[in-house]
Amino acid sequence: MRIKNHFNILLIFIIFLMINSSCKKNNELTGNSDVPFIKFVSVSATTVLQFKDSLEITFEYSDANGDIGETDPDLNDIMIKDKRLSKADYYFIKPLSPPNTSIKTKGTIAVQMKNTFLLGTANSETTTFELKLKDRAGNWSNSIFTPTITITK
Repeated sequence: MRIKNHFNILLIFIIFLMINSSCKKNNELTGNSDVPFIKFVSVSATTVLQFKDSLEITFEYSDANGDIGETDPDLNDIMIKDKRLSKADYYFIKPLSPPNTSIKTKGTIAVQMKNTFLLGTANSETTTFELKLKDRAGNWSNSIFTPTITITK
């Protein structure tokens, strides 16, 4: 009888833990954090012709206080890093909610990259791109990655 009682208590405890962990607030596009969260949606092509085809990367974002984007076009909040290169490129994004407000924001952003090119002399190369989004408070989102992109001559 005691073993059965201990088993029931253990079972209730495990069920409680499962329910509690499923109710934890996270920011997977729920917007429950001041740190932006992004999720990869799509890429316009997985093969592009260098200097001719542009590449559009689409992702979803959420941010609990809505401080994504800048009014100053000299400040850049989207980081895109080509895995073949040591440094990233940065892109401007206008405010996604009115400045000086704290509004939960959620939506989709499409970034168009022009002039993707080969680094070497081969007829083709492959790469992936890493993206991150920064809010006005300086918080960087999680990283997302594109599928492998082939660049051809």
